[in-house]
Amino acid sequence: MKITVAKEDLVNGLQAVQNVVGARTTLPILSNVLLAAGEKRLELRATDLEATLIGAIEANVEQEGLTTLPAKRLFGLVREIESGEIEINVDGKDKCTIQSGASVYKLNGIPAEDFPPLPKFKENCQVNLSQAKLKEMLRKVSYAISTDESRFVLNGVYFKLEGEKAILVATDGRRLALVEEEIEGAATGEFIVPSKAIGELGRLLGSNGEVAIRLGETQAEFTLTQEGLEPIKLFSKLVEGSYPNYKQVIPKESKERIPLVREEVLHALRRADQVTSDKANSVTLTFGDNNLTINANSPEVGEGKESIAINYKGDEIRVSFNPSFLMDPLKILESDEVYIELSDSSSPGVIKSNTPFLYVLMPMRTN
Repeated sequence: MKITVAKEDLVNGLQAVQNVVGARTTLPILSNVLLAAGEKRLELRATDLEATLIGAIEANVEQEGLTTLPAKRLFGLVREIESGEIEINVDGKDKCTIQSGASVYKLNGIPAEDFPPLPKFKENCQVNLSQAKLKEMLRKVSYAISTDESRFVLNGVYFKLEGEKAILVATDGRRLALVEEEIEGAATGEFIVPSKAIGELGRLLGSNGEVAIRLGETQAEFTLTQEGLEPIKLFSKLVEGSYPNYKQVIPKESKERIPLVREEVLHALRRADQVTSDKANSVTLTFGDNNLTINANSPEVGEGKESIAINYKGDEIRVSFNPSFLMDPLKILESDEVYIELSDSSSPGVIKSNTPFLYVLMPMRTN
């Protein structure tokens, strides 16, 4: 293999794919990035067996070929090269020479045939939506993913495709976030994308371009396209198992629906959170006659109380929530007004906005 590439392109290409390379792995090949040169382009591929990222950059290809090189070392080396152009030459024994100006370095590679193969997709199940839309959907639910590895089916985002509608759900058992949007393509299916792949998607998705989602038996493929740029592909293993029936968690009806000024309540909760502790990690909300009172009390830290004028004429409702969990949806929603639906102190609270989004939060028991 013999190619010449622009330094900036190679740095950007390696930066895009190397995030899935594990810091510690028992398989040396998983520390490497696959380089495939052909047809005026250099393809870059990295994997940790759970997720695989593929990107490509323009290249002047004198001799086509394949090899794998240590991802972090290659990235660190080309990033520090000061010249704008880099020549990469790989011999038949996967010895790579990297040359730029007066700098010449050699890296030992591993044969490309040792690199894990790409998954195969038998099913013709594909949907398309804008990158901006998927990025926003993930932003609205991903914070609710469970980190408890004993409940592995909750360690990701649940995708449900129903005709021309996509529903995304995340829950950790104490709260649940749900968003739905219209999509192109009449696909039907459900799958769970693990949290690591969700993090990579959130990093890769931009404000322009499209994303195509293709579904296989045990893998999902996300292809990100943008005019003027090479596509980026993310393959992810799916979480095995059945996702809990999220509809059972959502209250069918609530006694009261109370409008709130989002920013005002968010800032009040941020202040109240300063006087909570690990032992007393709750705030109490009292909804009374046109008034919301927020109380926080932690014996080892202190206490706080403040009142907010609201539009409410119903019976008094007093309910306690984890302040961080209550703030999470208020941070990601953009509307000026949100709604909280409540029945009593022991029933879940539901936060909604004027968008296809809802958030269910279990109350906390307090003395």
